[in-house]
Amino acid sequence: MELFRLTIAEASGLISKKELTPSDLLESVFDRIGALNTSVGAYITVTKDIAVEQSGRLLTGNRGNNPLYGVPIAVKDNMCVKGVRTTCASKILENFIPPYESTVTSKLQEAGYILTGKTNLDEFAMGSSTENSGFFTTKNPLDITRAPGGSSGGSAAAVAADMCIAAIGSDTGGSIRQPASFCGVVGLKPTYGLVSRFGLVAFASSLDQIGPITKTVEDAAIVLNVIAGGDFRDSTSAHIDIPDYTASLQSDLSGMKVGIPEEYFIDGMDKEVETAVRAAITEMKRLGAEVVSIRLPHTAYAVAAYYIIATSEASSNLARYDGVKYGMRVSGSDLIGTYMETRAKGFGQEVKRRIMLGTYALSSGYYDAYYKKAQQVRTLIKRDFDEAFKLVDVIATPTSPTTAFKIGEKTDDPLQMYLSDIFTISVNLAGAPAISIPCGFASSGLPVGLQLIGRHFDEATILRAAHAYERAAGWYERRPSI
Repeated sequence: MELFRLTIAEASGLISKKELTPSDLLESVFDRIGALNTSVGAYITVTKDIAVEQSGRLLTGNRGNNPLYGVPIAVKDNMCVKGVRTTCASKILENFIPPYESTVTSKLQEAGYILTGKTNLDEFAMGSSTENSGFFTTKNPLDITRAPGGSSGGSAAAVAADMCIAAIGSDTGGSIRQPASFCGVVGLKPTYGLVSRFGLVAFASSLDQIGPITKTVEDAAIVLNVIAGGDFRDSTSAHIDIPDYTASLQSDLSGMKVGIPEEYFIDGMDKEVETAVRAAITEMKRLGAEVVSIRLPHTAYAVAAYYIIATSEASSNLARYDGVKYGMRVSGSDLIGTYMETRAKGFGQEVKRRIMLGTYALSSGYYDAYYKKAQQVRTLIKRDFDEAFKLVDVIATPTSPTTAFKIGEKTDDPLQMYLSDIFTISVNLAGAPAISIPCGFASSGLPVGLQLIGRHFDEATILRAAHAYERAAGWYERRPSI
């Protein structure tokens, strides 16, 4: 077996038994990156020198009980790694090198991971296809004419193409789960507050969450064990006891109630997607789950509420990029001119669009009509989930209404692009956890994703359900032939 195809669990087991060295695994992964990154475009920055140095330090270190010891992992390029260029795929931060480390990457370092590089994304995580990157478009490894999803498209493509063993992404409205669905891998968006956001460059602070993209559900649980936990540097992080998520992984679903919301099986959804998801639900029933029909009545308002809240928060967060404190500077005739020139040339079209939308929604005379109303709708959406979870343990839905679309297919119609996240957005508004796992393939050969949503801080239950289905269905074994 080629070493780059190993999962975390497989690599960790071989390293612990001294049947594999971190340096051999690293060499295999970087050979893979060298062969594919030009065509796939998963990485903005490849950190081979840093990785070799990290690998060398591991030779004299103590593995202990760290399952990530010596495992090559990629990080989305909107998370700060001290001394490594962090661009957010934007020209305005093209040469920014952070002087500090994010909490997530600090925890990964303590666990002995090896950084393979920083992955491509939609600029400032604003998009669903990675076509909004300020540098280049990432391709879907299963079909390079197709988008890998977004905004964590680079991370999902890197995992799908075996250009790392696992990756870290961020999810504001589906940006881990939707690319995981498009690329046929596993993507976990944890409960808001379970994973520290310190060092994550903010898009929409009340929605952003960091999580793993992996080859299997077991690997997602392993990474979550490392990165979860409270952080005094992030006031929104939850200081709760963190269980061993791998202990929840079982082979059956006996006693579990799975809710199926009728609002998520809509007209216009790809028929092959619906067929695959319904087949997955049938398989979960065979594994012992009880399937229950539920209602999430305010789902229809989720996209509108999300794009008001997210753009409003983006307008506020991105005000710091003014050409004065750090990042790109384009001098103007005076201070205001410098602000305008820097932001005009530093931001891409989608970022400018969202800043303008958010600024309008927050402006005097419109705040109550738009932003306040959207927040009220957000509360109703959260209540829908709270009521549903009085009846069921897990909610099962499609991750995306379609398989991966062609590159360029939706770039001229932002509203169609926004609707790509129609099934994932509600989860972020509610702050709930959700996971996307492969549940089949369309006749085109493109993967279909099944989304499992859980109660707040009950990642253990959705991981159990996802793992049982994954092992029974076996779709995770189907890898791209590249």
